[in-house]
Amino acid sequence: MTGNLYRGQAGLPFSSTLRVYEPLEAFPEEQRPAIQAAGAQAVSRAAVENAELLASLGRITRSGGDPFPTGRTDLMRVTTAPAPDDGTSDDGAGADTEPVLLYCPSQLVLRAGLAANALMEGIHGPLAELLIPEEQRDRHQERIDQVKARDGSIRVHTRASTWGIPFSWFSLFMESDRKDVVEAAGRILTVRVWASITDALERARYAVANLALAAPDLDMLDDLAQLTEWLEQFHVNSMVELDYGAVADKVYPDESPMDIRLGIECLAEGDMTGAAAAYRRLASRWIPIRQLARAS
Repeated sequence: MTGNLYRGQAGLPFSSTLRVYEPLEAFPEEQRPAIQAAGAQAVSRAAVENAELLASLGRITRSGGDPFPTGRTDLMRVTTAPAPDDGTSDDGAGADTEPVLLYCPSQLVLRAGLAANALMEGIHGPLAELLIPEEQRDRHQERIDQVKARDGSIRVHTRASTWGIPFSWFSLFMESDRKDVVEAAGRILTVRVWASITDALERARYAVANLALAAPDLDMLDDLAQLTEWLEQFHVNSMVELDYGAVADKVYPDESPMDIRLGIECLAEGDMTGAAAAYRRLASRWIPIRQLARAS
C-alpha cells in the first residue's frame, strides 16, 4: 500500500515543491545532533515521501477535528553536494572529495500554520473557518510559538505549490543542472532538479534586474523579488531543489527553464515577438494543468 501511495499520491492534487538544503553548520549547534539523527533515519527518499504522505492522510482522518501536525516527529530530507575544492593540487590529489551532506527539515508545524493563514486570508476564508475550527487554530498557534521559542529565528526551507509550478521558480534553474528522473511501472513519479544557491541567486537577480527595466508591471517580478529575499536567508553552500512531484508525468521532458530564460532575454532586448512566443510555449504546457484544479 505504501508504495502505491507514493506512486499515485492517493489521488491528491498535483503538488510541487521548492526546497533549500543546508550544510549542518548552518543550523544552531544545539540542533545538530537531532538533525544528524533524523537524517540517518531517512533510509531512502521514497521512504520519506511515503511517511510524509501517510502522516498527512492520517491527520485528515484523525478524530477530534484537528488537522494540524503536532511536531512530535519531523521528517528530514538529505542530499549531497560535492565538497568544495581546497585548491591544494591541480589534479585534485589530496583534496577532500567526500560528499557533503545537506539537510532540509520538513518543518510541518510552521508550514501548516502558514498554509492555514493563507487559506483564511483567501477567497475561501469563510469555508476554511468551518473546516478548521478556531479552537484548533489557536491550539496550533501555541505549537508554532513553542517552535519559535525553542529554535529562535526560523528559516522555512520549503515552498509548495499545487496544480502547477510557479513560473518564477523556473528562473532558478538551467537545462544543464543536475537532475534525477524517478520512474516506476512506466510512469514518471517525479523529476528533481538541483542548483547551488549561488547559481540560483545569480539567475534570480538577473531576472529581477531585467524585468524591472523591461516589464515592471509583470506579476512575475514581485514573485521573483520575494523568491530572491527568501533564498538570501540561507547558507552560501546550500543547494536548491525543484521537485516536480506527480505533475512530472504530464509535462516531462520540460523546457520551462529555457522558455523563462529566453522570454526574459527577449524582453530585455525589446523583442516582444520572441517574448510572446516563449510565453505561449509555457502557457500551452501549464494552463491545462492549472485547469485541472477546477475540474469536477
